[in-house]
Amino acid sequence: MRKYLFNGSLLSAVAGGWSVFQTTRQGPRDWRLILMWVSWGLTVAIAVGTIAKEAQDSYELER
Repeated sequence: MRKYLFNGSLLSAVAGGWSVFQTTRQGPRDWRLILMWVSWGLTVAIAVGTIAKEAQDSYELER
């Protein structure tokens, strides 16, 4: 779990999510807002996938 919480890419994605959240609260609601949320979701998914792949690779090297 620690590898997920302290990973730089995931922390960066969460910070980006905060920015999207603030834009949702204060900005106009149009089609660009939906694209921002989709983009943020993809960023988080890629970050989590990368962390999982790195963990799997390191586990395989240890065996």
